[in-house]
Amino acid sequence: MANKRDYYETLGVSRNASQDELKKAYRKLAMKYHPDRNPDDKTAEDNFKQAKEAYEVLADQRKRSAYDQFGHAGVDPSMGGGGASGFNFTDVFGDIGDIFGDILGGRGRQGGGRSHTQRGADLRYNLSLSLEDAIHGTAVEIRIPNLVNCKECSGTGAVKGSKPVTCDTCKGHGQVRIQQGFFTLQQTCPTCHGEGQVIKDPCRACRGHGRVEQVKTLSVKIPAGIDDGERVRLTGEGEAGTNGGPAGDLYVQVSIKEHAIFHREGSHLYCDVPISLVTASLGGEVLVPTLDGQVNLQIPAETQSGSMLRLRGKGVPGVRGKVTGDLLCRVTIETPINLSAKQKELLRELDASLKEGGARHSPKASSWFDNVKQFFRKK
Repeated sequence: MANKRDYYETLGVSRNASQDELKKAYRKLAMKYHPDRNPDDKTAEDNFKQAKEAYEVLADQRKRSAYDQFGHAGVDPSMGGGGASGFNFTDVFGDIGDIFGDILGGRGRQGGGRSHTQRGADLRYNLSLSLEDAIHGTAVEIRIPNLVNCKECSGTGAVKGSKPVTCDTCKGHGQVRIQQGFFTLQQTCPTCHGEGQVIKDPCRACRGHGRVEQVKTLSVKIPAGIDDGERVRLTGEGEAGTNGGPAGDLYVQVSIKEHAIFHREGSHLYCDVPISLVTASLGGEVLVPTLDGQVNLQIPAETQSGSMLRLRGKGVPGVRGKVTGDLLCRVTIETPINLSAKQKELLRELDASLKEGGARHSPKASSWFDNVKQFFRKK
């Protein structure tokens, strides 16, 4: 007995500490030294046991009084003290349950009763939009199946004029105590399933659930500039809450349809522009579409296939503080088809004339062939 630490010192509280202070100190130590958090740590395990023993004594007013008068001898059964006979194990297990809940990131003991409101679930609706509607913004109507409060019973689940009554099994606590030998444990009430109340006369419209399924039509305003994968939140348009709890939210998830001409990346638009061999060689103008109508795209002379030409300010209009993007046109040179005999002859003459100029007319081709020749010489 002489080597046993003072219980107040073990918990780190003064001798006139209140029950709330004792409980707070015990919870802090239990969280710190619990074996689940300190596997294979003998010191932590011993500290946990000492804190538990100290709290079990000091949390019981009768045993605390005996300890204050006679020290450890007043509460040790082997010394004629009070021992465990006057200790309320239900309270201890309740406190430990709270701590386990904290350790696991969940909740400890819960009071029952339908007075505990619960927020309704959030819902998601997938909306497919055209590129134009996404860029300029629009308003669309959607229809969604949803759980709403029953109008017949105003969400109580009971027939109009009646109301839920206190559960006889748990007396409204939502939990019942079960004696298992020396210990008293708590579990969810099997009659009311933790609600604390039961409905004697359920509403016929909702069958006692308090909510019914209903298809709602909603108008959704899509902001200009919304991008693929973004969503719009409609507050309070999700499922109705239970026991008077608030409704959840509805999230409208936007996906943008593939466009026949444009491809969007952020605030910029991209498109392919086919041009003729002559236009690519001599330069010129071609009409290209934009979100605001057609514009002339200047093609510089000697433009190569795959070149990217930029039309500034012709991309996605600036919204929500963003700068207006650009339209980037990737030029592709179209090889002529279905040629007449005369056209083929003209091309052969042109080809012969170009070959006479060598690398001056086709620097890339000449450089490539030189590299090929050098490669085979090394073989």
